[in-house]
Amino acid sequence: MTTPTEGVRDRVVVLAGATSAAGLAVTRALREAGARVIATGRTADRLRPLAEAGAETEVADATSVSEMTALARRLESVDAVVPLVGGWRGGGGLAGQTDDDLAALLPALEAVRATSRAFDARLRASAAGRFAIVSSTAVARPLAGGANYAAVKGASEAWTRAVAQGYAKTARETAEPLRAAAVVFRAKALDPDVLAARLVGLWDGDAADLNDRVLDLG
Repeated sequence: MTTPTEGVRDRVVVLAGATSAAGLAVTRALREAGARVIATGRTADRLRPLAEAGAETEVADATSVSEMTALARRLESVDAVVPLVGGWRGGGGLAGQTDDDLAALLPALEAVRATSRAFDARLRASAAGRFAIVSSTAVARPLAGGANYAAVKGASEAWTRAVAQGYAKTARETAEPLRAAAVVFRAKALDPDVLAARLVGLWDGDAADLNDRVLDLG
């Protein structure tokens, strides 16, 4: 059993680690659709374009549970959280998968963990909570030269699916409608505008149709 949604308008969306081309495209699309956007980044300078696009900005580390929890406490309500920390390091076959490269990629997983934990209560309290991550088709077909990258993305997907299971379990145990959904978007080469459109559409259907789904961005 699910509850109907009313689209993205007036939803409160947190974009964590949003100082990228994808973050800017998503901000613009969400604001044009009538959502309230809170964008986080590590420096005020890098957040300026997001503020100019209509986002409320917060200097906060998306990989920090304490900083994300502090932000969650300052917000009265949150309808969606999207960690956008990313990046690519790879090449050189299996021998080229260095510890330094892995360390550079790990913040993407750390952001997924930190944001999902910090905003868990807020998303469960929403009438239509959404948690979404951006992953890669490399998870389904990992290559030796991208083993570090695929491993981090695979772990991020596993964590997000665990979040989804938690939402479903709570709904069953409380005999309440499923209102929150966790979803994975996979892309081969991320097109920020395609991602933006798909995120805007997260409220076009019920939580049960989205929860624990892996969706292809092409």
